[in-house]
Amino acid sequence: MGEKKNIAKNVGKESWLGRTLPALIYHTKAVLPNEAAFVQWDSKDWKPFSTDQFIDASEEFALGLLEIGLSPGDRVALYLESDVYFCLSDMGCLMAGLVNVPIYLTNSPETIEYVLGHADAHAIIVSDRERLSELEDVIRDGAAIHTIIMVDAKGASERPSSMSETIQLVSLDEIREKGRGKLAQDSAIGRELSDKIEPSDLATIIYTSGTTGRPKGVMLTHENISSNALMAYAGMVGYRSGQGGETMLSFLPLTHVFARTLYYGALAHGTSIYFSHPDRLVDDLSHIHPTILPTVPRVLEKVYARIIARTEAMSGLSGKIARWGLSRAQSAKKGTAGVFHKTADQFVYKKWRSILGGNIRFVISGGAALNSDIAHVFKQAGIEILQGYGLTETSPVIAFNRPNANRLGTVGQPLEWVEVKLAEDGEILTRGPHIMAGYFKDPERTREAIDQDGWFSTGDIGQLSEDGFLTITDRKKDLFKLSTGKYVMPQPLENKLSSEAIIDQSVVIGDGHKFAAALIFPNPEHLRILGRTLGLPADTPLKDLCTNEKVIEQVALLVDRANDGLPHWSTIKRFSIVPGELTVENELLTPTLKVKRAAVKARFLSEIKALYQDENADDLQDTTP
Repeated sequence: MGEKKNIAKNVGKESWLGRTLPALIYHTKAVLPNEAAFVQWDSKDWKPFSTDQFIDASEEFALGLLEIGLSPGDRVALYLESDVYFCLSDMGCLMAGLVNVPIYLTNSPETIEYVLGHADAHAIIVSDRERLSELEDVIRDGAAIHTIIMVDAKGASERPSSMSETIQLVSLDEIREKGRGKLAQDSAIGRELSDKIEPSDLATIIYTSGTTGRPKGVMLTHENISSNALMAYAGMVGYRSGQGGETMLSFLPLTHVFARTLYYGALAHGTSIYFSHPDRLVDDLSHIHPTILPTVPRVLEKVYARIIARTEAMSGLSGKIARWGLSRAQSAKKGTAGVFHKTADQFVYKKWRSILGGNIRFVISGGAALNSDIAHVFKQAGIEILQGYGLTETSPVIAFNRPNANRLGTVGQPLEWVEVKLAEDGEILTRGPHIMAGYFKDPERTREAIDQDGWFSTGDIGQLSEDGFLTITDRKKDLFKLSTGKYVMPQPLENKLSSEAIIDQSVVIGDGHKFAAALIFPNPEHLRILGRTLGLPADTPLKDLCTNEKVIEQVALLVDRANDGLPHWSTIKRFSIVPGELTVENELLTPTLKVKRAAVKARFLSEIKALYQDENADDLQDTTP
């Protein structure tokens, strides 16, 4: 690993260690009960669940799970929508001492089969009959599942013909009824069950989606997650706990540890959580008016692109004002004051905030790097984006920007009790109570990731300021080496390109070649707008727009802008506009929206070959300074 240096340690005065996850909700019941702790859309209206209702339901479910033959330590898979029933299933398992294994709804059947088998899952909880149908072949083909629990009671009333008779199919309500019977005999038995759990007990195994190879099962304890959630929220200066305080709109998948840890923290603070879905997000923002919005950079990029598109399409005086406001936000220096800013805020930025519901206090961004230019523009508009950093293996938060210490372009300072330092090659190392217990059934990989002194190797390259602000420069495995011997960091280039409204995604390539190039995947709507602006017919096919010389010239200007300020050898020399998209469904993105670079290169091999077909030409000889 080499000499370790640049140590930053943030040790708090108070410890949040030694808590189990069920203990958080019991504490909330005692000091911050909320009549609308969880709010679920039920097809007609929002249905609230109080803290007490949630605890009662969780205890019933926990006791019922043990009544049907499951034992503490058994693994239970969760194949659920990210809503209150995910939280109920999760908490019921935790109270019973079971280890839950969340599975992404976007996973391929092959991945699901691998996870179920590798985790030795004995039971699986599914949302409804439709979700069960997605699992029938997987379960039939050898997974050791003996119990299927369905949230939708109607779907559990009839056994699928393909399902083995050895598998019991029951509804969540039936399980709760069994637990309710136990509580009727002894009302304290639920709390007593939870009190048996130790903070060091395994809470969950989360299988990382991975950009290559088989997913790894990350083992996280109760203390890993609870301490991380409590420490993260402790840094939220000005956070208003309890009913009537903050309102969180949750739309990210709870299968991912980022959304899940934020949920536990909100639960611990008595915050009202509304469960949305990406398809409903725009409408729900306008109806719920949340004050807290956990999100990922991809969503913020789309919001920014939408603002730009709307601004450019506006005409007349309102259009001039909108474009002036946008230009001011893009070019404004640190600080916002004066009559011009007040004017821009009244006529432009207020409308931007309305897209997010109008009451947003904090946008919490994680899961990937956010373009600092976008964060700067939103800040000028009064939208505070708190970017953080972490991994599944770190429960997940390592560092994040606080409301009173938000340095754009960085991922903030480490949490309390979290140590961060850099290896000689710039790799970020971290140590503390947030570090996983290891990879399930994989001691060799665990030893590779965590050294004898407890330092976890993140695989990310970063920089650390003297006052402890961390900046992520790239993913170690994403760095590639040109044939000239120079290394290229693709992420900064990709972040700059993706901030442009016309560009939906970009992938920088060049490993083993003389220069870097890029595959650019356009936003179809914005590309058509550009085409019309350039005088092209409105019905021009997308494929023809991608090869049109005028369009290419405009995109070349954006590439030049992304290249600006970078060493000559690390800039993009050629690009191809590809009429396609990167999605989870076409298996070019992971469920956490990270690019599967190997898959992209394989899928678009012909386009890449065309970019490098004459790389030894005289005009490309000089690719070094």
